[in-house]
Amino acid sequence: MSLPFTIADVFTDQPLAGNQLAVFLDAGDIDERLLQPIAREIGFSETVFVLPGDVIRIFTPSVELPFAGHPVLGTAFVLASQRGAGLVKLQTGRGEVPVVFEGANGRRGRMSQPLPAVSPWTGDHDELFGALGVDGSLQPVDQYDNGPRYLYVVVADDEAVSSLAPDLGRLANAIGMAGVSCAAGRGTEWKCRMFAPGLGVAEDPATGSAAGPLAVHLCRHGLVPWGTEITITQGVELRRPSTLYATAHGDDDRLVAVEVAGDTVVIGRGSLEL
Repeated sequence: MSLPFTIADVFTDQPLAGNQLAVFLDAGDIDERLLQPIAREIGFSETVFVLPGDVIRIFTPSVELPFAGHPVLGTAFVLASQRGAGLVKLQTGRGEVPVVFEGANGRRGRMSQPLPAVSPWTGDHDELFGALGVDGSLQPVDQYDNGPRYLYVVVADDEAVSSLAPDLGRLANAIGMAGVSCAAGRGTEWKCRMFAPGLGVAEDPATGSAAGPLAVHLCRHGLVPWGTEITITQGVELRRPSTLYATAHGDDDRLVAVEVAGDTVVIGRGSLEL
C-alpha cells in the first residue's frame, strides 16, 4: 500500500525552519494499528492523519494528542492550499478548531484554540526547578490544559532561556505526561523553549498549543494587557527558528478567546510503501 504524505514547516515563512509536520491526507483507509508506528517512523514532533469530515488525529512519536497547535495550523494550510479556501475547520479531540488564512501570500493562519483549564500546579516545585537547572520562577507555576497539559516557568531573561540544559529523565519524572514551557521577555516580545520528554518530545521547535496558554498566563499575572498580541520566538537552539503570535482575550474574571497565528511552508511530498 502506498501512503502519500506532505511535509510542511510550521510557524515560519522560510523552508527548513519552524516545526516539521507530516500530513497524511485521505487517511481513512489506513489501518488503525499503523498510525502510531507511522508517527514513530516519521519521527517529527507530530504527524497528522486526516479522516473524512476534516477529522484529524495527531500523534507524537509516543502518544496520540487530542489537540496540538502546529499540527492544526499546518494541516489547515495544506487543505486550504489544496482547496483554494480561506477558512478550514478541523475536528479535533477537543472540538472544532477554525483556522482563517490572511496576509498577502495567504500563508498566515490564525486559529481559535480550545480554552484551557487553568489550575495551580501541585507537583514538587523543587524537583521541577532542579530538573530544569533554574533557581525558580518569577511567576507562579500554573498548569494549563487545552488537550495537552503545560506548566509555565518564567525566568529572568533570554540568556536564561537559551542556557537551559534540562535533565530530561528527571524532568519526565517530575512532570509526567505534560510539557513545560520556559519563557522570558517583556511587553509583546517573548522567548521560550518547551520540553515534553514524557510525550516523546525532548524539545519542541514551535509549540502552538503552548503559545495560547502562555499569552493567558502572562495576562493573568499582569505582564501583558489582555487582548494584546505577543510575538514568541522559539526553536533557535534547535536551529529551527520559529515565530508564533498569540492573543488572550478577556479579563481577570473571564477568559473569552485564545488565538494563535503563524505562517506555514510546504517543502515536500512523498509516500510510505507498506
